[in-house]
Parts: sequence; structure tokens; C-alpha cells
Amino acid sequence: MFSVNAMSGVPVYEQLVNQVETYIAMGILEAGSQLPSVRSLSVALSVNPNTVQKAFSDLIQRGIVTAVPGKGNFVSEDALSAIREKGKKRLAGLSSLVRELRLFGIEKEELIKVIEKEYSFEGGDDK
Repeated sequence: MFSVNAMSGVPVYEQLVNQVETYIAMGILEAGSQLPSVRSLSVALSVNPNTVQKAFSDLIQRGIVTAVPGKGNFVSEDALSAIREKGKKRLAGLSSLVRELRLFGIEKEELIKVIEKEYSFEGGDDK
């Protein structure tokens, strides 16, 4: 389920955080779902356990994952709303990007086509 690309330029812990968020947003991981243990995930991905723990700690801090002592890490009940809130915050930066693209000569219709394409892929409908 999880994978990392050491050559991507994105830190491994961020790749893991992004994958957990994506799987939650797509409904693959639901509230209450247990995540793999730090040890098993670090072995499966051949990464340092501290890297996996850093990703889980970030997710816990943001309220996406809940740690249950002796049991493991679970997707929190509020995970989906926390992820959507992150998306709303990123939307603010979109205005700046659109302004920049306009200055670079990207036509509005071209931008709209890209947005429509992203919203039309399977599973991309807002739930």
C-alpha cells in the first residue's frame, strides 16, 4: 500500500504523510483504520524507523491519526475534515498561482481544462 521514492526529492516522511492523507481522502483508509506499525512499515519500505515515526508524529499532531498506547496508530474520527481544512488553506495560494500563470500567457480556458480534467478523473468527485 505504501511506497517511497528516494529519488523524488521529497523527504520520505513527507511522502508517507501525503500517502496517508491521500488514502483517507480517497476513502481507502477510513476513520478507525489501523495503520501499519512503525517497525513493519520501516522494514517493508527499507527506511529508518525514526523516519516513519516522524511521519506518524506529524499526522498525530495535526489530528489525522490517533495513537493508542499498546495498540498502535489509527485514523482519527476527524481525519477527513482535517485534510479538507488543509485543502482550503492551500486554495488561498491558488490565487497567486493563477495570477502568475496569467502573466506567463496561460489562457483562462487552458487553466479551466486542467481543472476540469483533475475533477473528472475517477474518484475525483467531491464526496
